[in-house]
This record gives sequence, C-alpha cells and structure tokens, in this order.
Amino acid sequence: MNTPTIPLNEVLDEAVNLVYEEHLKMRDGLDYNQLAAVIPHLDASKRIFLMGMGRSGLMMQAAAMRLMHLGYETYVVGETTTPAIGKGDLLLAGSGSGSTTSIVNAAKTAKQEGAGVVAITTNPDSLLADLADQVLLIPAAQKNKQEAAISKQYAGSLFEQSLLLVTDALIQVLWQAGGKSADELWKRHSNLE
Repeated sequence: MNTPTIPLNEVLDEAVNLVYEEHLKMRDGLDYNQLAAVIPHLDASKRIFLMGMGRSGLMMQAAAMRLMHLGYETYVVGETTTPAIGKGDLLLAGSGSGSTTSIVNAAKTAKQEGAGVVAITTNPDSLLADLADQVLLIPAAQKNKQEAAISKQYAGSLFEQSLLLVTDALIQVLWQAGGKSADELWKRHSNLE
C-alpha cells in the first residue's frame, strides 16, 4: 500500500464523509412509495425467501435474520435447509444489475410456483424487475458501471450498503407496528453462537 502524503486520519475522515454523503443523496433519491409498497408483500406472505449474490447476498442474509426476529418465517436461498418455494410465499431478491442469472432464474421459478417476487435493484429495465410484482429502485451505480457521478466507491458498494439501510428501515417500521419489545425479539436470537 502506498502511504498517503496527508495524515491517514484525514484520509479516513474524507472516506467516511464520502460514503455518508452518497447515502444522503441515495436517501433523497428513493421513492418512498415504492419502499412502503414492499411491506404488504412481506405481511401477506406465508414464508419469505431472501436472495442476493456476493456482498448483496450478505445484506440479504442480515435482512433474513432481522425478519426472523420479528416472527416471519424466513429462508436464505442457497442454504441447505431452505425448502421449496410455493404458492403464498415471497422471494425478496437484491440485485444491483437485476440480471444475475441465478437470481433471475430463482424469480422465474418463484413465479411458476405461485410465489410473489419483490426486487430491489438499480435497473428498472432488468429481467428481474420485469418478473417482479414490486420493484424498489435504489439510486446507486451498478457494480459493472463505474458511474462516478452516482458513486465514487468501488464496484457496487453503494448499492450493497443501501440494501442494508432500506431493509433495516423496513424492519424498523415493521417492529414498531408489531408492538413487541426488544426483549421479546431477543428470545428468537440464536443461542448457539
């Protein structure tokens, strides 16, 4: 690593500010009607299957855990204990490009089996968006498009971070509406760690 000529704490301060400012811009560009429209899909589903690949997949795993804490029956697609999706279920899929083959194929299968699909993506013209019953567009650059006007972060970092923020915002609203205490939710937290 090349040591910066300015003090490292200043470089880190600039980096944190960059990420923070990009999230403020992303927040201002969100369509909150689209975000709100995700909640009825979550509430109406028997089971929620969450999917993403790479770092997006990690954010979707975090959302699966929090939804489970709220009492939803959740599964992460690709885990060995994930059952077959079926009628009345929901696939919640996060893909910046909306064209990741495995995610598009999962959405096709979900639709064939009578399940709903909610897509979180940057691309309204993607195959995933076309298959979805509800689309939440994240105003972030796709990882394969280095659009500095949208994000100066590497690859799809802004989208991946935004996945965590918007799913946590949904979960916060669902938690408040559900009226359960943090202690009640904690009872569902893993005790095998």
